Amino acid sequence: MKLRIRGNSIRLRLGKSEVRRMLSEGIVEESTTFDISGRQRLEYILCTGPNLLAVTASFEAGRIIVRVPNALVREWAETAKVEINGVQLGSGGRALEILIEKDFECVDATDESQEDAFPHPGVTDACLSAQAMQRST
Repeated sequence: MKLRIRGNSIRLRLGKSEVRRMLSEGIVEESTTFDISGRQRLEYILCTGPNLLAVTASFEAGRIIVRVPNALVREWAETAKVEINGVQLGSGGRALEILIEKDFECVDATDESQEDAFPHPGVTDACLSAQAMQRST
């Protein structure tokens, strides 16, 4: 699961295996450790719940927790739907935008593994072949 925070927005991107895990287990967790001892750690968690009415996010004890209703996760995982989004009002009426996406293969060259990514919907096999030929020359 990839995490992007920009301004007052949070975006999570999940690969195929993580989407399957959301359906079967209802939770996907990741963390980033900042020190050798492992005490400076940021955890980010995406979980589902049967009684949730909306997409929400919280920050508790060094953990970002994004919660999504079961029905939204099921629809997203079992269809071609690309994203789940939500808006949560915070202090002073400022909105936190929350976006959960399927992670697609990169169209441009990258050193990041693409094996768990979803096929990019805007790229045809002919386009991928042309890109591979360009890289080999």
